[in-house]
Amino acid sequence: MAGNDEPSVHKAGALDIEGNRRIANYTPGERRARIAWSLGRLVFRVIPRPFFSARAAWLRLFGAKIGAHCQIYPTVRIFMPSQLEIGDWSSVGDGAILYNLASIRIGSKVTVSQGAHLCAGTHDFRNPTMALVRATIEVEDEAWLCADCFIGPEVTVGARAVVGARAVVMRDVPAAAIMAGNPARQVGVR
Repeated sequence: MAGNDEPSVHKAGALDIEGNRRIANYTPGERRARIAWSLGRLVFRVIPRPFFSARAAWLRLFGAKIGAHCQIYPTVRIFMPSQLEIGDWSSVGDGAILYNLASIRIGSKVTVSQGAHLCAGTHDFRNPTMALVRATIEVEDEAWLCADCFIGPEVTVGARAVVGARAVVMRDVPAAAIMAGNPARQVGVR
């Protein structure tokens, strides 16, 4: 009926947006850390491009574990530094997104190319409240995540693996595998 002002009937399995907004997704300490980082990331972004050690030191002040000789570019977007660990000699390129609601661990000598997106969070679509789900990501030593690839929650990328440009990875990647496509599938061995 047109013009009916009655509220819609709640159907079984319908989304509960109000319930979602009532969920406390972050502890008080995490909220404080997020507020501090919202200001800290402004400084992170203005540290001149070649000053990689200064950016690494700044991230360490916010709880990140950054190894020696890392190159993290100023346009990298990091959600929560306290949930980030990067090993020695690794690099994270321009425009990469490290959406680390849960821990993202990047090993040594790893290359995360420009525009790569590591997403360590999602929502439980089976739950009407769409509750937040935090799920870790691990990228093992000497792996290469090529430009614009997407690494989903709860994924481990094995040592020396290559995830090709624009590949979408939602399952673990074996060591030394070369992955390509959407969804990513193994196309070779490194």
